[in-house]
Amino acid sequence: MAFTDKKNILQLVALLEAHQVTKIVLCPGSRNAPIVHTLATHPSFTCYSVTDERSAGFFAIGLALSGGQPAAVCCTSGTALLNLHPAVAEAFYQNVPLVVISADRPAAWIGQMDGQTVPQPGVFGSLVKKSVNLPEIYTDEDEWYCNRLVNEALLETHHHGKGPVHINIPVSEPLFQFTTDALPQVRVITRYQGLNVYDRNYDELIERLNGYTKRMIVVGQMNLIYQFEKKYVKMLYKHFAWLTEHLGNQTVPGIAMKNFDAIIYAMNQEQQEKMSPELLITYGGHIVSKRLKKYLRQHPPKEHWHVSPDGEVVDLYGSLTTVIEMDPFEFLEKIAFLLENRTSPYPLLWENTCKPLLPPVLPFSEMSAIGALIRSLPEQSALHLANSSTVRYAQLFTLPAGVEVCCNRGTSGIEGSLSTAIGYASASDKLNFIIIGDLSFFYDMNALWNGHVRPNIRILLLNNGGGEIFHTLPGLEMSGTSHKFVTAVHKTSARGWAQERGFDYLQADNEEQLNEAMAQFAQPESTGQPLLLEVFTNKNKDARILKEYYHSLKQQ
Repeated sequence: MAFTDKKNILQLVALLEAHQVTKIVLCPGSRNAPIVHTLATHPSFTCYSVTDERSAGFFAIGLALSGGQPAAVCCTSGTALLNLHPAVAEAFYQNVPLVVISADRPAAWIGQMDGQTVPQPGVFGSLVKKSVNLPEIYTDEDEWYCNRLVNEALLETHHHGKGPVHINIPVSEPLFQFTTDALPQVRVITRYQGLNVYDRNYDELIERLNGYTKRMIVVGQMNLIYQFEKKYVKMLYKHFAWLTEHLGNQTVPGIAMKNFDAIIYAMNQEQQEKMSPELLITYGGHIVSKRLKKYLRQHPPKEHWHVSPDGEVVDLYGSLTTVIEMDPFEFLEKIAFLLENRTSPYPLLWENTCKPLLPPVLPFSEMSAIGALIRSLPEQSALHLANSSTVRYAQLFTLPAGVEVCCNRGTSGIEGSLSTAIGYASASDKLNFIIIGDLSFFYDMNALWNGHVRPNIRILLLNNGGGEIFHTLPGLEMSGTSHKFVTAVHKTSARGWAQERGFDYLQADNEEQLNEAMAQFAQPESTGQPLLLEVFTNKNKDARILKEYYHSLKQQ
């Protein structure tokens, strides 16, 4: 047997086999010839030749209805695909798991008067449950992306009901090189829709879970507090290394490790290998730490399970194997008493590595101002973090228990962070502290231009005259000309605007003034007016202090 040399086709065919899509209707054509040849040559597939695509689509529906498993239909590029539209519509409204596979010309040639070209990606619109356009594979990232897209499409044929999906495959010439001896070993993503005794693979999942000793759980942003019952806390906490950030709030059964970013920076290669997980379980939303993302991508676990109520494929670390569609707390409580009662040294290894690292003591800077506020926060207050430097620097310091943390990490942009915080505070009975950089503040300063600013708002504005984080980006060397455009250098103060909007205005230019202002700014009693504390620092000194801090971690 010799298959095509096109790697996107090899990924598709290997995953069709893995997902048990083995009945394939093949329509004639040249652009789809590499797909047809590979499918027809492989013994796992039962192939049916149908010339007319209009008939082929309905023939495939019949195959899917006879047995209930997904069936596929494969066509060449151009109007051949459009002839499948009536069958796709029927499959959609009859809830039939139909996989439409279309060969395509490279995107650069669409609309250029080349033969048999129409815009194929997304051509079926709302009549398919999922439409993916595979990349042509030249790099490892291309291969990962292609693999993920095919997994997503095939999983969707039976997700929240059955229905059709469309997989479009650009194929460049030469088309007829059949030099591959075997299909590649591919990553297969599976989905569990809840965990119950009727799930045939349930026991196998728990067996896999118990087979690993190096187990890590990473919790992303969660805007809630979940109190685990004591019986679950005791059973769960000892089995995993628990990592989360301030944005995770109180959603972990026990005390999570939050200073992992600094720890990862300080680890040498041998330590990184030793502390990498075999099984990674994730729940919640976004993770801020770029280091954690890089670390887990470079040291991939054998398995990554993502637990979420929507059951979507989210492959942040490039090693996703299992999606568990259920509430994460329900999942944890279900597995708590199914974990084998043996103690792994792995959680303690992480705990003993993270515990000795104390919050930094820094000279007057943006970071020290953030630390000063976090240390002074009253219990049961809300802390709003703007994006960029602010949310990252806050992670360096230990947060008092009972403080709720909010941040716009859906898209991680600087716009709207102040408006979101003001809106939250308008409906909140707590004191609401907002830490925000100068660019974020001035971009969104009209957030104060409404009638809903209450006395429970306190804004810590960090003003160093530009985008400080850009000074710390590795590999970014800027000329004097580009520097002012990238970092948005400015000389602006919020004093006039804050006072005009009814704020009590405080200012700090050094450590002594900061300590004095912080005593008033962080007091737990209401002052009757909103407060704004503007801290002026030097961006170059801020960047140097941050680099010196991280350099010191390597020496420990």
